[in-house]
Amino acid sequence: MNSSSSHPVFFPSSFARSALCTIAGCLAFAWPVAMPASARGEATVAPKTSAVDAQVVLNAYQGLVEEHVSGVLRAIRVIAISNEATSAEWMKVKPMLDRFGADLETEAAVWFALPDGSYFSASAEGVTDQNLRDRSYFPALMAGRDVEGELVISKSTGHRSVIVATPVTKDGKVVAAIGVSLRLRLISQLVENHTQLPDEWYFYSLTPDALISTHRNIDRMFKHPTDIGDESLGPRFAESLATERGRLDYPLHGKTISAIFQKSKNLNWHFFIARQSD
Repeated sequence: MNSSSSHPVFFPSSFARSALCTIAGCLAFAWPVAMPASARGEATVAPKTSAVDAQVVLNAYQGLVEEHVSGVLRAIRVIAISNEATSAEWMKVKPMLDRFGADLETEAAVWFALPDGSYFSASAEGVTDQNLRDRSYFPALMAGRDVEGELVISKSTGHRSVIVATPVTKDGKVVAAIGVSLRLRLISQLVENHTQLPDEWYFYSLTPDALISTHRNIDRMFKHPTDIGDESLGPRFAESLATERGRLDYPLHGKTISAIFQKSKNLNWHFFIARQSD
């Protein structure tokens, strides 16, 4: 592939977009509640519809985030096998990375790293004075593995970001890496724009160590539940993060929060859709 070759431009799937828009505009967002024992076996439309509504919202939210991140990974994998990238020369690969960065729906820092940890940034227009060797994901990247879902404060921009990166190999050896630092605030805003949830509803996701990765309230990102509520939230969320899916009820600032959640195999995050009540 040469510098004039086209590469995939990623946009969130039409399914995820249409599902979110349909939910926002058409569904009542009634929360699923357990039927009393006397009503079991006497299925009615309302409880079934309520349960489906919340789950559809959760699936669409998770799908939108996952596809945005995985779409970026697919695109940089294509760039990584180009002659420009495998040359390990910044000025040769820069035009491709510039075009890719311009095509992204959410603003991001696109970078090209060398095995010693030094890297070039498309936004900084060249080599930076920073180094990636101290990043926890860098050894895996240099060992030839993709990185998807690692949270960092971007060295080049200072923004709270999720890392998506892939190694560049030549003759079986890693000679460089292409990475994208996606701004989590903009990913959350992307979800917000396509959900238009009622005020009492919100979405959020957590990493395995209970760090908030996306949230309808962007001020809560990169915090732990105990930073927002009291210490009792720690064990509650730890128990939830140890399971694949479920329901979680907890108090927060005088409100009762009811959430359903499920784990993403792609990102290793847990996604939540929650509703607050007095």
